[in-house]
Amino acid sequence: MNTVDGANKLEVDMIHAMLVKKCPPIYADVWKIGVNLSLRIGDLLQLKYDDLDMTERSLKLTEAKTGKAKHIRLNTAALAVIMRRRQEYPNDTWLFQVHSNRAKDKPISRVSVGRAFSEVGDILGLTINTHSMRKSRGKALYDHQVPLEKIAKVLNHSNTSSTLRYLGITREEILQTYDDFEL
Repeated sequence: MNTVDGANKLEVDMIHAMLVKKCPPIYADVWKIGVNLSLRIGDLLQLKYDDLDMTERSLKLTEAKTGKAKHIRLNTAALAVIMRRRQEYPNDTWLFQVHSNRAKDKPISRVSVGRAFSEVGDILGLTINTHSMRKSRGKALYDHQVPLEKIAKVLNHSNTSSTLRYLGITREEILQTYDDFEL
């Protein structure tokens, strides 16, 4: 399995722009929601409109992988995509529903999302996949100096050691801080 890094803000925007340009709109929407909610792709693609509380701007779910409860506030960027999709497809059940005759009332597949992301990554010279959205959110939080404990909570990690590994913070980077910050 290839390791992917989280994209920085510029790369997140470039990926979104390229998805808009090269792929059907649903893929750019998956990316935009994914980087804003930091959900695993399996949980993201299973979202139904009934799962969303638009009045409270929130989402409560149980993660499929871990079985842990997760409560998310829908930010402005996520709300804009959700409301636009709801207006465009008022009869959909799923947030990311397929609209082909072969696959009625089903969410888009993880494989098709992965394929679109990989193609865009190749164009941009980046190694991205469906997990890049979640890692990019964690990286953005870390780059904005959000405390590691808070990032661990956002990502639903059990401990900060997992979060450090997840963000790719290496032992050498930690040791480098002794040289970078002399008192």
